[in-house]
Amino acid sequence: MWRHCGIGECAVWLLLVSCSSSGGGSAVLSAGGGSASGGALSSTGGSSQANGGASSESGGGAGRASQHGGASGASAGQAGVSGAGVGGAGASGAGASGAGGAGGAGASSLPVIGGCPIFTRDDAWNTPVTNEGVDLAWTAKLQALVGSVNIHPDYGTGAGIPINVVPQAETMLAVGFDVPDESEVGPYAFPGPSTALIEGGTPTSCSGDCHVLCVQQGSCLLYEGDACSYDNGWHCYSGAIFDLRKNSYGQRTKGFTSADAAGLAISAGLIRYDEAAAGAIQHAIRFTVQCTLPSFVSPASHQAVPSKPPGCATNPNAVPMGLRVRLDPGVTVTGASKAALAVIKAMQTYGMILADNGSPFFFQGEVSSKWNEAADIEPLKQIPASAFKVVQVPPLEP
Repeated sequence: MWRHCGIGECAVWLLLVSCSSSGGGSAVLSAGGGSASGGALSSTGGSSQANGGASSESGGGAGRASQHGGASGASAGQAGVSGAGVGGAGASGAGASGAGGAGGAGASSLPVIGGCPIFTRDDAWNTPVTNEGVDLAWTAKLQALVGSVNIHPDYGTGAGIPINVVPQAETMLAVGFDVPDESEVGPYAFPGPSTALIEGGTPTSCSGDCHVLCVQQGSCLLYEGDACSYDNGWHCYSGAIFDLRKNSYGQRTKGFTSADAAGLAISAGLIRYDEAAAGAIQHAIRFTVQCTLPSFVSPASHQAVPSKPPGCATNPNAVPMGLRVRLDPGVTVTGASKAALAVIKAMQTYGMILADNGSPFFFQGEVSSKWNEAADIEPLKQIPASAFKVVQVPPLEP
């Protein structure tokens, strides 16, 4: 993913012609190709979300709590999370049954990391889009932009973006930024260089986007930075702090980036092993395309026009940051595990949100040694990008 103009204008664009499928086979598409409105899945309304409770790991961490479902998951009353469900923003987890919130369709709880809800039930990341109509014009542009590629899971064993879960007592550290005018000053609950999990290496030797993502237990604050490194202190290109107990929309000033080019929270859109293995990913997924407009749509707050690949600034098929797509109903793949089927179901129910510039239809998850590459990852590469439709598009901004 490329820097803002797409985070990290890295060499990823060279992958554009090869990001289709290494998984072999071809997807079987049926059920009418998911055209106009909403397709065959039910849920609508209040977006009841569930997450697997089992803990998972993001990788090393020398005793640090890298688990997502457990590790202080007992903070039930905190921010409205309970073992049985979440009663909406600010509810006290104790009496909240997650079964029927605001017209939701039978889910039990919000996605949770480190005992913290990942935003509110009505947050864009947590809202089903199965009943939203298709925007045929934007769908045509998007498919013309990406061409005949297959989707590509950008995660697995040794690949992906780790999430640090740190205690409320974590020492707060100062972080320097290349774009301080669009970054929260901090301090940030980033671990020290010996224990911090960072995308693409270590804090003192990192390549690529080098995202650092930290969920602080107790406070339920999310600290995210990109292009981060540690040399006698943390320094990142940009950074953002989100209150996970609130709706994410509006937490970034319009026109401001975050640790993601679109101004979104990265952690909310990552596929985590624990939820995939449990068979229930109940949130939208973060994805990338190669060219975006100098515009964004809700829930994004920032635009980014990359300089690579060349021609993005004048590409008639470029799309805005924040665009949301939904996988057609009836898509099946061969050799898929329960975890892979959970990804497909999430793409059909919650869709994917365009968050950054990068190789077309790469979508992100956490790094974990628990992923089974053959069954959890490879089957997803059978799905063509043409099986996705753009759902209702809010007005372009600015």
